[in-house]
Amino acid sequence: MRFVHGNDTTSDNVVFTVTVPELRYFAEHFPIIACAAKQLRGSLPAAAALLAIPGCFSPCPGIDLLHASIFLVRSDMTTRSKHPTVSEVARLAGVGTTTVSRVINGGERVDPKTLERVNRAIEELGYMPNNAARILRGGRTRTIGLLIPSIADPFFSSCAEAAQAIARANDSLLIVITTQNDPHTEIENVNVLMRHRADGLIIAPANSQSQTLRDLLQRLAVPVVAMDRPLSGSRIPSVVADNFAGAQAATRHLIEHGCRRIVCLTGETTLYTIRERIRGYRKAVESAGLPCILDTSIRNYKSAEYAVESMMAGAEPPDAIFTLKNSTTIFTFEALQKLRIAVPKSLKLVGYDDFELASTVRPSITVIQQPVDEIGRIAAEILFEDLAAREGHGQAQTSRTQQVQLGTRLIRRSSCGCPVSAI
Repeated sequence: MRFVHGNDTTSDNVVFTVTVPELRYFAEHFPIIACAAKQLRGSLPAAAALLAIPGCFSPCPGIDLLHASIFLVRSDMTTRSKHPTVSEVARLAGVGTTTVSRVINGGERVDPKTLERVNRAIEELGYMPNNAARILRGGRTRTIGLLIPSIADPFFSSCAEAAQAIARANDSLLIVITTQNDPHTEIENVNVLMRHRADGLIIAPANSQSQTLRDLLQRLAVPVVAMDRPLSGSRIPSVVADNFAGAQAATRHLIEHGCRRIVCLTGETTLYTIRERIRGYRKAVESAGLPCILDTSIRNYKSAEYAVESMMAGAEPPDAIFTLKNSTTIFTFEALQKLRIAVPKSLKLVGYDDFELASTVRPSITVIQQPVDEIGRIAAEILFEDLAAREGHGQAQTSRTQQVQLGTRLIRRSSCGCPVSAI
């Protein structure tokens, strides 16, 4: 272990040797070193190097360390990892640091041969841009926030994967935060993402009518895109499925199968998507002169089982059930199986939202399928288009319409009564 001792690094310094056991002796007898070593993750040499130690025992005769400062420590046991710098990349590539910065930030106005040479130097040195420095200069953080109700819901997890692919293609990190459809949690999460300087937000609003959320998002200096649910009364772009048309198509399909008492099972009626599906169901049954039988009590399996059992035991049991969410479809299907109600012979079933097991259970379940991947992908594309426009012109100039509405598909399977030949 070598120490350089003196009042400054330019004076005639005295070099002396200290063994590691001696350093441990210092740590035992001088708590200040032990304390510093703890903060420096156990490095006694580094602790000794950074501290002036009044009255410390001198390991070499004639050298008084009283009020001395230790300026340099070299140890064969500890080495510091050094990250390559822009200057080193520039030196290796034979260009200026400004050129390297241009290459790092997209390569605009850089000669192709120079671009290749700089990229080769970056790869050879293993250079990684310093995001912290970029942020301090007011640059982008390369992070995007995605606020969804739950990652356990296959719909939203698929949306997240699609959005992540677009974020990765734009050299950005997608941060997924769940809200559990709680408006208060949602507001808190937006504020957390803003404190972390996210470049933009994609959000599935817990309450599309929330003025508090609308006011907060419209005050933000970053682009925001609503996904699956629009934010009413705002100019925030949104990407949604045509929930009304999808529910109407599902109900009409059951009517075409001769069903006359079609029950609509759902919960969470404050959600935009559920309200639109109820509207589509109601339009279809009223147009056919049939009664509107709506049960909005479904929260979990128990409530679904109770609803199905009560309806089937009534004076006028339904001949079909239309469920408005994939979890409600699963709860209802399990309840029908438990109660030994034959599907589709005794009762037909159609669900809104496809899910992984819908095609493998018996009978397989007819569903309205949403373009899930497309919803997540387009929402992310709109966000990055907006970011690019802001960087180029100082304001958003995306060519997309205010609301993108995507169509749905009826996937015919066995639970609605369709013959195998029609599936």
